[in-house]
Amino acid sequence: MNDKPHLDDDALAELQEVMEGEFDVLIRTYLSDSSERLTALRSALSDRDADAFTRSAHSFKGSCINIGAPRLGALCADAELAGKEERIDDARHVLDDMQSEFATVRELLERTLMR
Repeated sequence: MNDKPHLDDDALAELQEVMEGEFDVLIRTYLSDSSERLTALRSALSDRDADAFTRSAHSFKGSCINIGAPRLGALCADAELAGKEERIDDARHVLDDMQSEFATVRELLERTLMR
């Protein structure tokens, strides 16, 4: 997992080129949606709803990969698998790691917006 970067600079550069003026909107939307997804994941865990947890982790994984956050995407894949296997207690630890990684990704993306 740690061999994956927090952000894939090539993917971000490509997104910036494709999105042009909408890049900042895309990043802000991703950051906002990600916070909501983490809240939904935490709620699914509290409810011990493995299905909802799995679906949310899968959806979050896609957005992380699309935005160029491979380490967070890999953590989402781990969370998705824990949910599928109904390992709720393991999922709790993965979610903590996801929260921590998202804090790093958020900081790095916000710096990207300031450039």
